[in-house]
Amino acid sequence: MSIKITGSGIYLPPKVEKSKTTAKFINESAEWIIAKTGVEERRISEIDVDEMGAVAARKALAGNGIPDLIINASGVPKQTIPDTSVFFQRELKIKNVPCFSIHGTCLSFLIALNNARALINSNIYKKILIISSDRGSIGRNPKEPESAALLGDGAAAILIEKEETNSKNFHYWKMNTWSENAELTEVRGGGTFKHPLNPETSIEDNFFTMDGPSIYKSARKKAFKMVLETFKNSGFKKDNVSWVIPHQASLKAINAYHDYGRFEKNKIINIVSKTGNCVAASIPMALAIAIEDGRIQRGDLLYFIGTGAGLSMACALITY
Repeated sequence: MSIKITGSGIYLPPKVEKSKTTAKFINESAEWIIAKTGVEERRISEIDVDEMGAVAARKALAGNGIPDLIINASGVPKQTIPDTSVFFQRELKIKNVPCFSIHGTCLSFLIALNNARALINSNIYKKILIISSDRGSIGRNPKEPESAALLGDGAAAILIEKEETNSKNFHYWKMNTWSENAELTEVRGGGTFKHPLNPETSIEDNFFTMDGPSIYKSARKKAFKMVLETFKNSGFKKDNVSWVIPHQASLKAINAYHDYGRFEKNKIINIVSKTGNCVAASIPMALAIAIEDGRIQRGDLLYFIGTGAGLSMACALITY
């Protein structure tokens, strides 16, 4: 028994912010932004994450009926309580369908995909809707120009169903976490640590903060090892992969899968120059865009890989 991707949808906010505009916000030049991040433009949403996710979800569900489970797989919630998945269900006007969140920062979608596989293979659910919707632009800190220049807004939804044939199409999964790197990427506010009533809490505790160079140095080595393990243990070779779909962390991070991972550059899905880093939505957005424009075809072998704050890393091999 296995699973099949039967629907996909994306929401790209209509408002485009060119790096020339972003440069004024962070007091740098557009040339500096593009050189540092590879981001030429990003989308800025004027609606909140629940509405964004619902737009993408309606596209994924078109002609596919009603799911029997909704999973929110986003990086940042609409609010602390209740769970963001509840707001997705309300926006979609779907009743009597359970919903919950799986949170692994930028890896939320991949972790949700693996959990959806397990739930379907256990015959608990047959049709699961995964929604990733993030407004990274809200968390930008102008005092951290490199990370602020990266972030953008977007949403994607992917529908997963039980594969009725005997073919296996979820081939490999691996995840690991190195908590000694927990402070490299943070939003300290919003929880018990930097509570609003704590006199030591500042406005900046609610902004995104990241030590990009340290993360890249650590993640590059770990990603290279994960790639080697994948093709040692999965029964597949790199040449079998049709498309690599990485987390759209930055252009440098994406290019590392070619420079160090030795994947062909034309097989790596790269949308970061036009969307920026959309947090957990970045991987399913790249998937949905490549399905929509016809690059990804049925039977293609997809290799998902990415990092998340923590530091965590995960990958999956799936036949579309």
